[in-house]
Amino acid sequence: MNIPAIEVKDLRKVFRKRRGWLKSKYREEWALKGVSFEVADGETYGLLGPNGSGKSTLIRILSTLLIPDGGCVRVLGHPLPEEHEIVRRKIGRVSVDAAYYKKLSARENLLYTALLYGLSPSEAEPRAMQVLEELGMESRKFSTPLEEMSRGMQQKITIARALMINPPLLLLDEPTTGLDPKSRRDVQKFLENLRAREGTTILLTTHDMAEAERLCARIGFLAHGRLVAEGTAAELKRQSRTENLDDAFIRLTGEELDEEAAADVFGEEVLEEV
Repeated sequence: MNIPAIEVKDLRKVFRKRRGWLKSKYREEWALKGVSFEVADGETYGLLGPNGSGKSTLIRILSTLLIPDGGCVRVLGHPLPEEHEIVRRKIGRVSVDAAYYKKLSARENLLYTALLYGLSPSEAEPRAMQVLEELGMESRKFSTPLEEMSRGMQQKITIARALMINPPLLLLDEPTTGLDPKSRRDVQKFLENLRAREGTTILLTTHDMAEAERLCARIGFLAHGRLVAEGTAAELKRQSRTENLDDAFIRLTGEELDEEAAADVFGEEVLEEV
C-alpha cells in the first residue's frame, strides 16, 4: 500500500494574542482546531480559505517552521516534529512573502540555494537555467539583480529556488498572488507540467477558485481553523447545489474569498506560541 505524501490527523495550533502593552495579558487564538486530511503521492491538493482561516499556519507546520500543539503529522512518511531535519531536505516551499537576496541576480540566488543543498556548481547551473526557462523567463534577465525585477519575475525565481533539488513534495502558499495574468498562467502551466513529468506532490493554498479548479485533483475548504468540506471541484459543487466553486465555498463555509482581503484575523498584534 502506498504511503500518503502528507498525513494530518486532528492537527491543532494555538497562539497567544497580546492585549495592549502589558506582557502578562494574553488571550488564546486557535489557528487550527482539529484538522485532518491526507494527500496522496503525486496528487495536487488545494486548500482554500479566507485570510485567517489557518492555511499559512498549516503550511508552516508541514514545512517544519512551526511545532503543532496537538495531533499527528507525517510528511513523506516522516513524523513531525521528530524528523524535521529529514523533511527539510526533501521538500520545496514557496510563500507569497518569500525573502530574497535582492542585490544578487536570479542566477546567483539559485546557485547559492543549490550550494546550501549540497549540489555542485556543475549540477546547479543547468538546473537553474532549465527551470527559469520553463517558467517563461528570458535568458537575458538571468543576470539582472532581483531588486530591478517585477513582482512576477521575483515570484518565478522563488518557485525555481524551491525546485533546485527536484523535491518530491512542493508546499505552495499562494504562489500566484499579485502576479499579472501572463505570469500567473506561466506558473500554472509549469506546475501542471511538473506534476505530469515528475509525479511531484503539490499542496497549494490559494484565493483563486479558477486556479484551484484547474490545478487540483481535490480541494479542501478551510474556515475558522477547521476543514469544513473536501472533495473534487465537481463533488463540492454538487454537495452545495451550486454551479461554480465560488458559490460552493460561500455555501459550505459561510465565508467569502477576497484576494484583496483585509489583514489576517490576528491583525498587527504580537503573536506567540503557547
